Amino acid sequence: MATLKKLPKPLKGIHILSLCLNLPGPAAMQRLNRMGATCVKLEPPAPDTAAGTSATADPMSSYSRVAYDDLHQGIRVKTANLKTRTGQVALHRELAKADVLLTSFRPSALDKLGLSWKTLHGQYPSLSLISIVGAGGARAEEPGHDLTYLAENQLVTGLDLPATLYADMGGSLMASEAVLQSVLLQRQTGMGSLIEVALADAAAHLALPRTWGATLPGTLLGGGHAGYRVYPCKDGRVAMAALEPHFAKSLSVLAGLGWTGMAQMLQPASHECIAAFAAGQTRAQLQALSVQHDIPLHTLP
Repeated sequence: MATLKKLPKPLKGIHILSLCLNLPGPAAMQRLNRMGATCVKLEPPAPDTAAGTSATADPMSSYSRVAYDDLHQGIRVKTANLKTRTGQVALHRELAKADVLLTSFRPSALDKLGLSWKTLHGQYPSLSLISIVGAGGARAEEPGHDLTYLAENQLVTGLDLPATLYADMGGSLMASEAVLQSVLLQRQTGMGSLIEVALADAAAHLALPRTWGATLPGTLLGGGHAGYRVYPCKDGRVAMAALEPHFAKSLSVLAGLGWTGMAQMLQPASHECIAAFAAGQTRAQLQALSVQHDIPLHTLP
């Protein structure tokens, strides 16, 4: 992904404390750190592990050490057992310096740690709490995971697992957005705010095009448009995205269909013709044609 060489640092001077494990919270912290925030994470003590292993108390280090290391670049990771007096002292030492607290516990667990919003706001009025939960409101105590939130929003089709952790990563974007909102509110009012971020809501947001019916099978974005589909080619597949009229016309002419207007892209004959055209090309040939004729596509193994 292309990025600016020197990114702006809108959060420079903002101190964020995270208690989040797994993926959404650390992924949000990664983005916030890149925006200039000073980011500190308190992790529980690492469990006893076999000699030679390097797992931390964060399960993500066991799921993917590469992911854990990437997510924590630039993050100050400290150890504190929040269930002990010593850990509580360390926690409140960090809270006294923080502008934002990022958590991913259920509300009942926050209460047990003395971190309910009522308690926090009374002790640290200018501190904001961004609470990442699985599902929002009355469902915040329910167990769940990325896969279940995708499933309830009809984003799991067949028996294959989704290609990535969409709800978790969508939730991380919502959490970093919530931090920005809380900083703006703090600057306006001088007070902290509570914002709940639900992974189920992130999945529902990603599912909106499907909810609207825009991507259901047979629709323009659901395979009904001959220029917007995945086709086999000689040595793999091609994700064809010639959706707009000027792209669709270029593809149609190249495939030997000629051009009579967008309506032809909905005809079975056009699907058959473009499928046959793609099947006769290699990935390299398709990529070259994409550049030569200005057609958006991407080939896959």
